[in-house]
Amino acid sequence: MDGYCVVDLKEVRRWSGEETLGATGAACSLRMPQLEFSVACNNLVASSQDRMPNSVVHVAVVDPHKDHPVSLACTEIVEASKDPCFLTGVTFPPDRPATPEMVVKLTVYDVKDKRQEAGSFLGSVTFSVGDLLRAKDERLSLSLRSSDGGCATGTVVVSRLKMGEMEEAEHITADVPSQKCPLVCESGSHSCVDRDLLLTGPVFTNPVCKVYRFQTVDSKWMLVREQMEECTLSFSIPKQLLSLYVQEDMSRVQDLKELGELSPHWDNLRKEVIARYGGIIASYQETLAEMEKISGPSFKPSCCKAQKSLEFLPINLHTQRMRVTCPRKTDASYDIVTAGAPAAHFQGFKGGGLQRLLSRYEAEKKSFSTAYQCIYYSPEHTARAQEVLSSVGLLQPLIGSLADQLLHAAHERSSPGLREALKNLTDKTEQFVHTLKDELVKCALLALHAAQPGYVSENQKGGDPGSVRTASPSPDDNNEVTSCNNVDGKRGQDAIPHHKEYDEEEWDRIWASVAKRLNCVVAMVDQLAEQDRKQERAGTDEQNQLADVITSHNPGDWREQLRPLVARLKECVTQVVEKAKRAVTFVLLQEAACSIPMGVVLQQRRDVVFSQALAVLSCGFVMRLYAGMQDKGFLRQLHLVGLVAQFESLLSTYSEEIGMLEDMEVGVADLQRVVFKVTRARTDHLSDLQPVVRGRRDHFTVEVPLPGPAFQNMPEEIKEGRPLRVFPVLFNVGINEQQTIAERFGDISLQERINQKNFETLECYYKTLSEKVPRECLPCFQSQTDVKELLETLGQNVVAKRRKNVEILWSAAAICRRVNGIRFTSCKSAKDRTSMSVTLEQCALLRDEHQLSKDFFIRALDCMRREGCRMDNVEKNIGCRKYAFNMLQLMAFPKFYRPPEGSYGKVDT
Repeated sequence: MDGYCVVDLKEVRRWSGEETLGATGAACSLRMPQLEFSVACNNLVASSQDRMPNSVVHVAVVDPHKDHPVSLACTEIVEASKDPCFLTGVTFPPDRPATPEMVVKLTVYDVKDKRQEAGSFLGSVTFSVGDLLRAKDERLSLSLRSSDGGCATGTVVVSRLKMGEMEEAEHITADVPSQKCPLVCESGSHSCVDRDLLLTGPVFTNPVCKVYRFQTVDSKWMLVREQMEECTLSFSIPKQLLSLYVQEDMSRVQDLKELGELSPHWDNLRKEVIARYGGIIASYQETLAEMEKISGPSFKPSCCKAQKSLEFLPINLHTQRMRVTCPRKTDASYDIVTAGAPAAHFQGFKGGGLQRLLSRYEAEKKSFSTAYQCIYYSPEHTARAQEVLSSVGLLQPLIGSLADQLLHAAHERSSPGLREALKNLTDKTEQFVHTLKDELVKCALLALHAAQPGYVSENQKGGDPGSVRTASPSPDDNNEVTSCNNVDGKRGQDAIPHHKEYDEEEWDRIWASVAKRLNCVVAMVDQLAEQDRKQERAGTDEQNQLADVITSHNPGDWREQLRPLVARLKECVTQVVEKAKRAVTFVLLQEAACSIPMGVVLQQRRDVVFSQALAVLSCGFVMRLYAGMQDKGFLRQLHLVGLVAQFESLLSTYSEEIGMLEDMEVGVADLQRVVFKVTRARTDHLSDLQPVVRGRRDHFTVEVPLPGPAFQNMPEEIKEGRPLRVFPVLFNVGINEQQTIAERFGDISLQERINQKNFETLECYYKTLSEKVPRECLPCFQSQTDVKELLETLGQNVVAKRRKNVEILWSAAAICRRVNGIRFTSCKSAKDRTSMSVTLEQCALLRDEHQLSKDFFIRALDCMRREGCRMDNVEKNIGCRKYAFNMLQLMAFPKFYRPPEGSYGKVDT
């Protein structure tokens, strides 16, 4: 047809290159965009007479300083309609807000082939933002103009989006036959656009915003906004972890050096272990230095997932919030965190992932212990040794501080203060003694004595082999600990040599002496308190003088009488710590020696995976905390029980993705070693509101600073620093063509085991939650299915032998939201399959909670997938607005996980 020109719509998007609005931005605005409008058309004519137009509108801002308009947004394609009503609205991003003088250009195209994105130009219009705001009902009807400025057939209707009462408007119809398309007609305030969002937190940046209007079952409009953001924790958490790893390993090296003189065999092993630690330290310091040089976006693109200098960073970490505004209903927000599965991509998956490698490693470590002539300790004993080392390191300075507080109370001559200080000191000292009573420490001291120069075993002296003492930390652990004679090298000798000159009861006397010293302090405090009571009862001068003789004329004598006893207690604690530290360090030396070199590689892999997982979890925790600040029920649940962190994975159990899933399983499980604490920020500056990680590999604490007013609104338990727990659970269902192969010809037992194990964890969590938190503390949902029913459904689906049973994921997600949990979704890169899952979940929530019309469900799904935040996520990662699927792959996908035609294709990922 004459008068039309064919335009490549991909080129339209590229007019402005990096200046596409919404793709990047400045620091996160805490408010939603101030102007949003919808677009509809009337009386369009297709470029060919034999069909109705398939129309799409491209929105751009006319900048007089640019050669081309700056692309702002694009609607979805409405097929076969001359009066299309577009569901995708237009929003101005926070980094470039609308002004009355800003000129907007709308260009309408007729798309013949969605797969090629080729369209015929139908016309364009321009208007200023001021024109829209000044128009009656803030609504413009503009005639299309041809490329030469002449009149074209059709009009464009632009309406500012705002919520209110709805009514039918006959002049605009949707593409659904006989369906009228209601318009917003309220002319009141625009508070729905301007009102503050719940804070997402100070760690989020570079927002991408989208807006839609969808029809409800009662023919009303709901307004839906998506906001996707990057998270600065993608970099800050891994950097802090690397620094802590380096500190911990340097401390371990120093402890090894302080073991003292060892026999040549053990000294050589120590040197080898120190050299290995030195290699890890150097590697981590180099990685940290490389990360410090990075500037730009606050996320790692999926195309960089195998880059060594970035291996500790989570892949494509983003948050996404959907906010729904409906007439006569309370606004609702739904959050989700998306990231690539925590996995060691740089190290590869040829031998599998962490779960398989760790199992194989533990099976082989016994033979390593024989080869290196050292004791084999099970993972439980190694973990116990690290726990002892960590506990005594924390308790020693705490006991010293509490002892000083006791002396201060004595100086003040305060009986209540003295009693309170004594109670705290007694509690921590008893905890200290209980830690040191562990049989593992006693056994390790014996082994350390045997490793010193000049030691001669009973076997070498011709003694009775039957008198050799076993190295098992407890009688029940004989099957877990294997030892070999580290002097004469006889294989199969499952014992440590016994040295007749070593006093095995010495350690019991040493740790028991701490309790004795404490008892002396307690007795003295009791005596002083009794003297004080006698003085209070004395009523005459003679009695007062007698009391003064008993106590002293100087009030400071209380402190003087306690000082030598406290000093001996502190001295005894120091002596015990030094001895226990050396013993436990020797346990870890043996563990490290018999794990060379595979254990070192596995530790690095585990560090990488945990770093990614912790960054993702911290991001979700901060977002959930800020969203729930005004919810007293949520805050009560937070400190009484803790939160579920529900990880949804779409990885297949085939080829390399098996290794990724095995890595992810261990990484998510390791998050059980993490607690959070809320602290008061020094200032409200962004730098003082960033989470801080403390601890060591066996236990980490993430401190989340809040601004002063927000901190004051926290419950007392949280303000006092109570550790806040998270309960990580992982559910996986593969959905792609590789999963089809695994289900028909391979093995899906890994997926089945993960789902069953984590279902049991989730069930236990809900039982605890039900016992400790009233039901009214949990959120209310429109759908009536309660958590018990959902758990029952989930349990049935977990054991059902159904292929690609995505109902497992749907039930787990629904449970998570009903128990105030944190939602995470992952695939290999959090780009393609993740986008399908997130958009499906959002539309399901609109349908179940906000009465989205069933006629609009698929249209809403296609809108979000084609023009929503997830497509922007794809573009940010690979520079192309195409999901990395092909038609053959999608045939294997479950129906609701398939993107709309034209939104996918072969791309370089």
